[in-house]
Amino acid sequence: MISDKLQRATSDGPREEHPILAGLVALVAVVAVVAGVVGGGAVLASRALGLSEDGAIDTGSSEQQTLFLPEPSETAETTAPYITLPPQPEDTESAKPEKDKFTKSPEPLELITLSAAQSAVQPMEPIDLTGDYAAGEGAILRVQQFENGGWTDFPVTAPVSGGGFSTFIQAGAIGLNRFRMIDTDTGETSNEVKVQIG
Repeated sequence: MISDKLQRATSDGPREEHPILAGLVALVAVVAVVAGVVGGGAVLASRALGLSEDGAIDTGSSEQQTLFLPEPSETAETTAPYITLPPQPEDTESAKPEKDKFTKSPEPLELITLSAAQSAVQPMEPIDLTGDYAAGEGAILRVQQFENGGWTDFPVTAPVSGGGFSTFIQAGAIGLNRFRMIDTDTGETSNEVKVQIG
């Protein structure tokens, strides 16, 4: 008996026979509330910005702004050029005698130019070396250091690419040091750079 009464008491509470339908009704209600809030906010924002109902901006001014365009008219035809170039000097190649046209000019010297980014560093700090070697595309350059009255190879090389090269070295010899680059194939050398170490 008690169990029958308990069973009847729990079954008399709110019954949800269609939980999906109840969920859909709740979803529609939430969407309606959100749409009302967003729509109301949009109306208030448009009024605050001065937009009228037709989408135009209301400036509060009674005058209308206009743009004046003149009527197109025919222009006089001209035969003069639109751009006038300065006269060109006579062609110097054609003015040379025939024998000079075919003489070969001397080859430019293969020069390696070298520069150091730092003029003074502490021992073992990097020294950035960069330079140009236009005639040495693909060459391998070795760093040399002047020691004991002669140039000795430093254990650093740099490839030449695009007419230039760059590398860095670290030296520990205290004092004024002199460095240069040498082409390992041709023996061509660069100017020297001086760096104070220490």
